[in-house]
Amino acid sequence: MDATSLQLAERIFQTVIPLVAIVGLGYIYARRAHTDMSVANRINMDLFCPALIFSVMSAKSFDLVAHIDLAIGALLVVLGSGLLVWPLCRLIGVAPKTFVPPMMFNNSGNLGIPLIVLAFGEYALPAAVVMFLVENLLHFTVGVYIINHRTHPMTLVRNPMILATGAGLVWSLFELPLPMIVQTPIDMLGKIAIPLMLFSLGVRMTSIDFSNWKPGLWGSFIAPLSGLLIAVPATWFLGLDQQQTAYLILFGALPPAVLNYMVSERYNQEPHQVASIVLISNMASLAIIPLTLAFIL
Repeated sequence: MDATSLQLAERIFQTVIPLVAIVGLGYIYARRAHTDMSVANRINMDLFCPALIFSVMSAKSFDLVAHIDLAIGALLVVLGSGLLVWPLCRLIGVAPKTFVPPMMFNNSGNLGIPLIVLAFGEYALPAAVVMFLVENLLHFTVGVYIINHRTHPMTLVRNPMILATGAGLVWSLFELPLPMIVQTPIDMLGKIAIPLMLFSLGVRMTSIDFSNWKPGLWGSFIAPLSGLLIAVPATWFLGLDQQQTAYLILFGALPPAVLNYMVSERYNQEPHQVASIVLISNMASLAIIPLTLAFIL
């Protein structure tokens, strides 16, 4: 193995291992002691994640215009994946309401943000957050509508992450000042979000149900494949530069978001099958993500 290959392998190792370590710690801890993450997850969704979003978007270094094409690319990946997968549901023998959302809405929060930051550095954080915002916004609109057509639009308006996005856009567009006495605690709260997401994912993996393994196995390779089938041509269509191309391809290869399980449980849409799809796909990503990194780095 030459020096370049060794450097690439080392970079992939340094990117993936910290994520696996925190997820593994969550799994081991939950196996040894009963761990209820419901309150922590709710706080993370309602406070820490919104703080991270606002912290990044309100920063002077955040250039919204520079990320417009990347946001459009993420939009195409999410919606395009759903269109590709929908016809396959009859072949697989699973309801579209159960299978399509996990294939559309990937783990851009728990896994995507820390993965991109570790692979490309802190300067990639705004790009990672932009893709997460697109995926999250679509999840709470299109995704919820797929499962429940009677969803009220006000549920979107009241979502803390949507509110944080709006506030961050205002601060960014108008370049409003933010006193350090306010900015510092917001930044500190935001830094809790990513490790807590990863730890929570590890805890969730203890509840994997292999009785519904077939949809999970299908999802483990259909999710990244459908994402990549849209992401790769989208990079050409949008004329993304080399760095943004790498971001979008990695975004397309991500496994389903844990939030899919929470949404399916809330609306009673076969949550056990969704849990199997999400968890088996995230386990399979331990092999898929390094291969993707080897391709884009």
